[in-house]
Amino acid sequence: MKAAYYERNGPAPEVLHVGEVELPMPGPGEVRVRIQCSGVNPSDVKSRMGLTRKMAFPRVIPHSDGAGVIDAVGAGVSEKRVGQRVWIYNAQFGRPFGTAAEYVALPSECAVPLPESVGFAEGACLGIPVQTAHAAVFSNGAVTGRTLLVQGGAGAVGHYAIQFAKWGGARVIATVSSTAKAKDAVAAGADVIINYREEDVVARVNDVTNGKGVDHLTEVEFGTNLAVDVRVMAPGGSIAVYGSQQAMDPVVPVAQMWSKCLRVDFVLVYSLPAERRRQALVDIGTVLAANTLVHRVARRYPLARIIDAHVEQESGRSVGNIVIEIG
Repeated sequence: MKAAYYERNGPAPEVLHVGEVELPMPGPGEVRVRIQCSGVNPSDVKSRMGLTRKMAFPRVIPHSDGAGVIDAVGAGVSEKRVGQRVWIYNAQFGRPFGTAAEYVALPSECAVPLPESVGFAEGACLGIPVQTAHAAVFSNGAVTGRTLLVQGGAGAVGHYAIQFAKWGGARVIATVSSTAKAKDAVAAGADVIINYREEDVVARVNDVTNGKGVDHLTEVEFGTNLAVDVRVMAPGGSIAVYGSQQAMDPVVPVAQMWSKCLRVDFVLVYSLPAERRRQALVDIGTVLAANTLVHRVARRYPLARIIDAHVEQESGRSVGNIVIEIG
């Protein structure tokens, strides 16, 4: 089969190759999926660069997210799954071979039924962005009637976080960095938009909440935004952290957080506890079946141009998800 792969960490143009590799066979409890689309996420390029983990295998086929059709099953998996449209998560987590290939074999539970109403490109966005958004929004329970702040409301995760928060019955405030991104956040359902480059976030949140603050907050840059986050939180509030790339070792204002009895939850989609994973899959299935989730596929590349896709992902220029079309 044809696949993209790398055999050492480094820049995309230097280490990524596309060529023929051995066709995988599903083992016990596994399915094999004929990939139609593969999702490119920030964690994929960080892994390839060796920023988050070094080479654990002699050869790595990247990408954890994807969508396609099951074409074979291993022992212990019902033959009825053959022909099923699925979206994929954690394909390359703890394993060498991900979805940037014509086929992938992985545990059956990591291939989730995909409704006919959802395209494969959109399905390739569900694994990391959608599950992270769900886990962050509901990290401290239901959000019905609560006020929730989404930091980075135009980001891949933030876009879905707004939608899940609204679906869960919250009032949503979202921060963005431009007029164009504000339009995206509004389209996702945000009730209040704050352009953090032009407005004082703390003052604006205090204004729109009548000084109460927000009950829950989803955070893409914890280290950078922590000082603001603490100030906008209502007493007893909670912060769900799913990123802190710009400042990994922030100074924590313990006294301020302690005085407000704040709770901080760290969300890593790869290792979600079983119950949180189960609930995420149930809720994602519900919104997909209703066809109410709005997706943003920013760019589509053929497998032969995977280097360009990785370079674009690293640049941060795209508003939305980058997808590799394989099928």
